[in-house]
Amino acid sequence: MYANTYAEARSALEKSETSCEALVSSYLDRIDERNGQLNAFVRVDADQALERAHRIDTECKRGSFRPLAGMIVGVKDVISRKDLPLTCASRILQGFTSLYSATAVEQLEEAGAILIGATNCDEFAMGSSNETSYYGPVQHPMFPDRVAGGSSGGSAAAVAADLCHTALGSDTGGSIRQPAAFCGVVGLKPTYGRVSRFGLAAHASSFDTIGTLTTSVGDAALVLDTISGRDPRDATSIDSGRIEFDMHVATSVRGLRVGIPAEYLAEGVDETIRHAVQEAGRALVARGAQLVELTLPHTKYGVAAYYVIVTAEASSNLARYDGIRYGRRAKEEMGAENSERLSVTDLYEMTRSQGFGDEVKRRIMLGTYVLSAGCYEAYFEKAARVRRLIKTEFDAAFGKVDVMLTPTTPTTAFKLGQKLHDSLQMFLSDVFTVTANLAGIPGLSVPYGKDADGLPIGIQLLGPPLSESTLLTIGHVLESEQMET
Repeated sequence: MYANTYAEARSALEKSETSCEALVSSYLDRIDERNGQLNAFVRVDADQALERAHRIDTECKRGSFRPLAGMIVGVKDVISRKDLPLTCASRILQGFTSLYSATAVEQLEEAGAILIGATNCDEFAMGSSNETSYYGPVQHPMFPDRVAGGSSGGSAAAVAADLCHTALGSDTGGSIRQPAAFCGVVGLKPTYGRVSRFGLAAHASSFDTIGTLTTSVGDAALVLDTISGRDPRDATSIDSGRIEFDMHVATSVRGLRVGIPAEYLAEGVDETIRHAVQEAGRALVARGAQLVELTLPHTKYGVAAYYVIVTAEASSNLARYDGIRYGRRAKEEMGAENSERLSVTDLYEMTRSQGFGDEVKRRIMLGTYVLSAGCYEAYFEKAARVRRLIKTEFDAAFGKVDVMLTPTTPTTAFKLGQKLHDSLQMFLSDVFTVTANLAGIPGLSVPYGKDADGLPIGIQLLGPPLSESTLLTIGHVLESEQMET
């Protein structure tokens, strides 16, 4: 499957071979044709997109081209846009309209991007297959019986199916990189704090990161450069500087030390994926890089530590959905006579029981348990110490290597329903991605070959904080090498 890059569209715009309105119309036609099957978009903002395209076209005719003029963007349904619905793919937020836009959304619009709609996701971004959405599962764009991955499955499927140039996603434990690998697109999770979280519905606040899904590494660099930077509305954001990346010169990896951690190629990894990582390593060596053997022994504790801390933070963050302040309220469905006899506690219980799906309820209960008296020290504090060990281990490793090369996922896209009722197996699909979130480091997933069934394989590049330019350069080299074969 081939999807258009923004670079191609930009070239056509500058040559007056197309217009923003023509681009939007063509994407709306494709969405109309394919979204009924894929379920990648939960809302399409056709009128707003066409109106904005007309305004950008007027600017372009005057010779004023904004940096992302004409880029068609999907936005994951956990990222707010002013005066438009924000549901987080949950029943509990049906009918809610956002009062403001996320900083990343404002930055994209200021740069000339055209936002075309809200993409489907796992409910409150809790899932690894995009099967927990209130709107139903997202289908793999090439294999209808397979998952698109999660939680940003709608964004990944939309980009892979050429329903938009790029899409914003969020990554708490692999929710950008895993669906990117499954769908065969580029998924970038920036350094924690590089992109403002203002306007992102909180899942686990010390992990959540807004990032991108694109058809090319070059497009990922363009978008990241636009949405990076300090934001006074997000105390965790940092002044990260510009992305130093030029796809026309980013071809040299000579002298870079590339580590392949032994734990990421251990038992449980599909042989075709292991082979892809080894092939990528050989390709980098052929271009002057040096492979370094590496061991990260605390990797095996990553999933356990991650799910203890994340569920605890989710339990706290989702307490705000009580049916009182905003969103769905069970009381309104009971009629005046019955609702008068409903206590506040009953209202909370009914609203949350009816509004949240099973996976969200499971995580809230787990999180509440690990934070409870008698369990806090045994679980949460211990997981926090493991998180520090993993961060320290990464810091030490990056003293020996410039970047790490790993699989993004242990398998290619699995079948719909295969792991939906097996939480442990679902959690383990994130085994190679959660550690980057625990450590707060950037990760890039790049398509690299296919398995025997034709399913895309993703390989992951991990680097120290704020090393996105290096990751993008290596990713571009691997992307170019794939195009040559």
